[in-house]
Amino acid sequence: MAKNTGETPIESGLIAYLELLGLPFMRSNYDLVAHQAAQESWSHVDYLAALADGEAGLRRERSIKRRIRLARFPVVKTLEQFKWSWPTAINRPAVQNLFRLKFIEEKTNVIILGGVGLGKTHLATALGYAACLQGKSVLFTTAIDAINTLSAAQAANRLKAELKRYLAPSLLCLDELGFLPIDKRGADLLFQIISLRYEQGSVVITSNRAYKDWPKIFNNDSTLTSALLDRLLHHAETILIEGKSYRMKGAIES
Repeated sequence: MAKNTGETPIESGLIAYLELLGLPFMRSNYDLVAHQAAQESWSHVDYLAALADGEAGLRRERSIKRRIRLARFPVVKTLEQFKWSWPTAINRPAVQNLFRLKFIEEKTNVIILGGVGLGKTHLATALGYAACLQGKSVLFTTAIDAINTLSAAQAANRLKAELKRYLAPSLLCLDELGFLPIDKRGADLLFQIISLRYEQGSVVITSNRAYKDWPKIFNNDSTLTSALLDRLLHHAETILIEGKSYRMKGAIES
Protein backbone atom coordinates (compact mmCIF):
# COMPACT_ATOMS: atom_id res chain seq x y z
CA MET A 1 0.00 0.00 0.00
CA ALA A 2 1.42 3.42 -1.00
CA LYS A 3 2.45 5.69 1.82
CA ASN A 4 0.30 8.79 2.27
CA THR A 5 2.66 11.78 2.14
CA GLY A 6 -0.10 14.38 2.19
CA GLU A 7 0.98 15.68 -1.20
CA THR A 8 -1.53 16.53 -3.88
CA PRO A 9 -0.97 15.16 -7.40
CA ILE A 10 0.13 18.65 -8.47
CA GLU A 11 2.64 18.85 -5.61
CA SER A 12 3.99 15.40 -6.42
CA GLY A 13 4.45 16.43 -10.03
CA LEU A 14 6.12 19.70 -8.98
CA ILE A 15 8.52 17.87 -6.67
CA ALA A 16 9.42 15.44 -9.44
CA TYR A 17 10.13 18.31 -11.85
CA LEU A 18 12.24 20.21 -9.29
CA GLU A 19 14.28 17.07 -8.60
CA LEU A 20 14.69 16.46 -12.33
CA LEU A 21 15.87 20.04 -12.88
CA GLY A 22 18.29 19.86 -9.94
CA LEU A 23 16.67 22.61 -7.85
CA PRO A 24 17.12 21.38 -4.25
CA PHE A 25 16.32 24.66 -2.50
CA MET A 26 13.03 25.00 -4.34
CA ARG A 27 12.30 21.32 -3.73
CA SER A 28 12.73 21.72 0.03
CA ASN A 29 11.25 25.19 0.50
CA TYR A 30 8.51 25.83 -2.07
CA ASP A 31 5.76 25.15 0.47
CA LEU A 32 7.33 27.18 3.30
CA VAL A 33 7.91 30.16 1.02
CA ALA A 34 4.37 29.80 -0.34
CA HIS A 35 2.97 30.17 3.20
CA GLN A 36 5.11 33.28 3.72
CA ALA A 37 3.97 34.66 0.38
CA ALA A 38 0.33 34.14 1.33
CA GLN A 39 0.76 35.77 4.75
CA GLU A 40 2.54 38.80 3.30
CA SER A 41 0.42 39.06 0.13
CA TRP A 42 3.32 38.61 -2.26
CA SER A 43 2.74 38.64 -6.00
CA HIS A 44 3.53 35.56 -8.04
CA VAL A 45 6.71 37.28 -9.25
CA ASP A 46 7.76 38.01 -5.64
CA TYR A 47 7.26 34.36 -4.73
CA LEU A 48 9.24 33.14 -7.71
CA ALA A 49 11.99 35.68 -7.01
CA ALA A 50 12.30 34.48 -3.40
CA LEU A 51 12.67 30.88 -4.52
CA ALA A 52 15.20 31.83 -7.22
CA ASP A 53 17.19 33.88 -4.72
CA GLY A 54 17.32 30.95 -2.30
CA GLU A 55 18.38 28.57 -5.05
CA ALA A 56 21.12 30.92 -6.21
CA GLY A 57 22.32 31.38 -2.63
CA LEU A 58 22.56 27.63 -2.11
CA ARG A 59 24.56 27.25 -5.32
CA ARG A 60 26.91 30.08 -4.33
CA GLU A 61 27.50 28.42 -0.97
CA ARG A 62 28.23 25.06 -2.58
CA SER A 63 30.54 26.68 -5.12
CA ILE A 64 32.50 28.45 -2.39
CA LYS A 65 32.90 25.21 -0.42
CA ARG A 66 34.10 23.46 -3.55
CA ARG A 67 36.69 26.18 -4.31
CA ILE A 68 37.96 26.07 -0.72
CA ARG A 69 38.28 22.28 -0.88
CA LEU A 70 40.15 22.41 -4.21
CA ALA A 71 42.47 25.16 -2.90
CA ARG A 72 43.91 22.67 -0.38
CA PHE A 73 44.59 25.17 2.39
CA PRO A 74 46.40 23.57 5.35
CA VAL A 75 44.09 25.57 7.65
CA VAL A 76 41.59 28.26 6.71
CA LYS A 77 42.71 31.69 7.94
CA THR A 78 41.14 35.14 7.64
CA LEU A 79 42.52 38.66 7.78
CA GLU A 80 40.39 39.33 10.86
CA GLN A 81 42.35 36.65 12.74
CA PHE A 82 45.74 38.22 11.98
CA LYS A 83 47.57 39.55 15.07
CA TRP A 84 48.67 43.00 13.94
CA SER A 85 50.22 43.82 17.31
CA TRP A 86 52.89 41.11 17.12
CA PRO A 87 55.17 42.18 14.21
CA THR A 88 57.43 45.13 15.03
CA ALA A 89 56.99 46.39 11.47
CA ILE A 90 54.34 45.73 8.84
CA ASN A 91 52.57 48.03 6.37
CA ARG A 92 49.01 47.40 7.52
CA PRO A 93 47.27 49.64 4.94
CA ALA A 94 49.17 47.93 2.12
CA VAL A 95 48.18 44.48 3.39
CA GLN A 96 44.55 45.49 3.82
CA ASN A 97 44.52 46.96 0.31
CA LEU A 98 45.60 43.57 -1.09
CA PHE A 99 42.33 42.12 0.17
CA ARG A 100 40.48 44.17 -2.40
CA LEU A 101 41.95 41.47 -4.70
CA LYS A 102 42.62 43.92 -7.51
CA PHE A 103 46.00 42.26 -8.00
CA ILE A 104 44.25 39.07 -9.13
CA GLU A 105 42.23 40.96 -11.73
CA GLU A 106 45.43 42.68 -12.89
CA LYS A 107 47.37 39.36 -12.89
CA THR A 108 50.11 40.78 -10.70
CA ASN A 109 52.01 39.13 -7.84
CA VAL A 110 52.46 39.47 -4.09
CA ILE A 111 55.64 38.50 -2.25
CA ILE A 112 55.54 38.35 1.54
CA LEU A 113 58.99 38.41 3.16
CA GLY A 114 59.90 37.97 6.81
CA GLY A 115 61.32 35.70 9.46
CA VAL A 116 59.65 32.56 10.75
CA GLY A 117 56.51 32.80 12.85
CA LEU A 118 55.45 36.28 11.75
CA GLY A 119 52.25 35.37 9.89
CA LYS A 120 53.40 35.09 6.28
CA THR A 121 51.54 31.83 5.72
CA HIS A 122 48.52 33.24 7.57
CA LEU A 123 48.31 36.21 5.20
CA ALA A 124 48.85 34.07 2.10
CA THR A 125 46.13 31.66 3.22
CA ALA A 126 43.79 34.52 4.07
CA LEU A 127 44.30 36.05 0.62
CA GLY A 128 43.53 32.69 -0.97
CA TYR A 129 40.44 32.23 1.18
CA ALA A 130 39.19 35.74 0.33
CA ALA A 131 39.70 34.95 -3.35
CA CYS A 132 37.62 31.77 -3.00
CA LEU A 133 34.79 33.80 -1.46
CA GLN A 134 34.93 36.13 -4.47
CA GLY A 135 34.60 33.28 -6.96
CA LYS A 136 38.28 32.91 -7.86
CA SER A 137 40.00 29.56 -8.31
CA VAL A 138 42.96 29.07 -5.95
CA LEU A 139 45.69 26.51 -5.32
CA PHE A 140 47.79 26.61 -2.14
CA THR A 141 51.01 24.60 -1.89
CA THR A 142 54.50 24.86 -0.48
CA ALA A 143 57.24 25.54 -2.99
CA ILE A 144 58.92 22.23 -2.14
CA ASP A 145 55.70 20.23 -2.58
CA ALA A 146 55.15 21.82 -5.99
CA ILE A 147 58.71 21.00 -7.05
CA ASN A 148 58.51 17.41 -5.79
CA THR A 149 55.20 16.86 -7.58
CA LEU A 150 56.52 18.26 -10.85
CA SER A 151 59.77 16.33 -10.52
CA ALA A 152 57.85 13.06 -10.16
CA ALA A 153 55.67 14.01 -13.12
CA GLN A 154 58.75 14.79 -15.21
CA ALA A 155 60.23 11.39 -14.40
CA ALA A 156 56.97 9.79 -15.53
CA ASN A 157 56.77 11.90 -18.72
CA ARG A 158 53.70 13.74 -17.41
CA LEU A 159 55.24 17.17 -16.80
CA LYS A 160 53.14 19.08 -19.32
CA ALA A 161 49.90 17.71 -17.88
CA GLU A 162 50.96 18.30 -14.28
CA LEU A 163 52.06 21.87 -14.99
CA LYS A 164 48.50 22.72 -15.97
CA ARG A 165 47.49 22.16 -12.36
CA TYR A 166 49.67 25.11 -11.34
CA LEU A 167 48.76 27.29 -14.29
CA ALA A 168 44.96 26.95 -14.23
CA PRO A 169 44.01 28.72 -10.96
CA SER A 170 43.43 32.48 -10.88
CA LEU A 171 45.68 32.57 -7.81
CA LEU A 172 48.61 30.30 -6.97
CA CYS A 173 50.00 30.51 -3.42
CA LEU A 174 53.56 29.19 -3.09
CA ASP A 175 54.44 29.00 0.58
CA GLU A 176 57.81 28.66 2.33
CA LEU A 177 60.15 29.44 -0.56
CA GLY A 178 63.65 29.29 0.86
CA PHE A 179 62.98 27.14 3.90
CA LEU A 180 64.72 24.23 2.17
CA PRO A 181 67.45 24.36 -0.52
CA ILE A 182 66.42 23.71 -4.11
CA ASP A 183 68.63 21.87 -6.60
CA LYS A 184 69.00 22.80 -10.27
CA ARG A 185 66.14 20.56 -11.42
CA GLY A 186 63.83 22.02 -8.78
CA ALA A 187 64.87 25.56 -9.67
CA ASP A 188 64.18 24.90 -13.36
CA LEU A 189 60.72 23.50 -12.55
CA LEU A 190 59.82 26.44 -10.31
CA PHE A 191 61.03 28.80 -13.02
CA GLN A 192 58.64 27.16 -15.46
CA ILE A 193 55.70 27.84 -13.15
CA ILE A 194 56.65 31.49 -12.67
CA SER A 195 57.49 32.00 -16.34
CA LEU A 196 54.28 30.43 -17.65
CA ARG A 197 52.13 32.36 -15.17
CA TYR A 198 53.84 35.65 -16.04
CA GLU A 199 51.09 38.17 -16.89
CA GLN A 200 48.66 35.22 -17.11
CA GLY A 201 47.81 34.64 -13.45
CA SER A 202 48.73 35.93 -10.00
CA VAL A 203 51.19 34.32 -7.61
CA VAL A 204 51.52 34.87 -3.87
CA ILE A 205 54.90 33.78 -2.53
CA THR A 206 56.08 33.70 1.08
CA SER A 207 59.77 33.52 1.92
CA ASN A 208 62.05 33.95 4.91
CA ARG A 209 64.87 35.20 2.65
CA ALA A 210 65.57 38.73 1.42
CA TYR A 211 65.81 39.06 -2.36
CA LYS A 212 69.59 39.46 -2.20
CA ASP A 213 69.77 35.97 -0.67
CA TRP A 214 67.59 34.24 -3.25
CA PRO A 215 70.55 32.88 -5.27
CA LYS A 216 71.33 30.75 -2.21
CA ILE A 217 67.85 29.23 -2.49
CA PHE A 218 68.51 28.20 -6.09
CA ASN A 219 71.86 26.45 -5.70
CA ASN A 220 73.74 29.75 -6.21
CA ASP A 221 72.51 29.97 -9.80
CA SER A 222 72.50 33.76 -10.13
CA THR A 223 71.45 33.67 -13.79
CA LEU A 224 68.31 31.64 -13.15
CA THR A 225 67.54 33.63 -9.99
CA SER A 226 67.82 36.89 -11.90
CA ALA A 227 65.52 35.62 -14.65
CA LEU A 228 62.98 34.38 -12.11
CA LEU A 229 62.98 37.65 -10.13
CA ASP A 230 62.71 39.64 -13.35
CA ARG A 231 59.42 37.95 -14.21
CA LEU A 232 58.17 37.74 -10.65
CA LEU A 233 58.84 41.36 -9.67
CA HIS A 234 57.91 43.07 -12.95
CA HIS A 235 54.33 43.41 -11.70
CA ALA A 236 54.45 42.76 -7.96
CA GLU A 237 54.00 44.19 -4.50
CA THR A 238 56.35 43.21 -1.70
CA ILE A 239 55.17 43.03 1.91
CA LEU A 240 57.91 43.06 4.55
CA ILE A 241 57.21 41.76 8.05
CA GLU A 242 59.70 42.25 10.88
CA GLY A 243 59.74 40.95 14.43
CA LYS A 244 60.16 37.81 16.48
CA SER A 245 58.37 34.51 15.92
CA TYR A 246 54.84 34.45 17.34
CA ARG A 247 55.17 30.69 17.78
CA MET A 248 58.03 31.40 20.19
CA LYS A 249 55.92 33.91 22.10
CA GLY A 250 55.64 31.72 25.21
CA ALA A 251 59.37 31.11 25.39
CA ILE A 252 60.13 34.79 24.82
CA GLU A 253 57.79 35.92 27.60
CA SER A 254 58.87 33.28 30.15
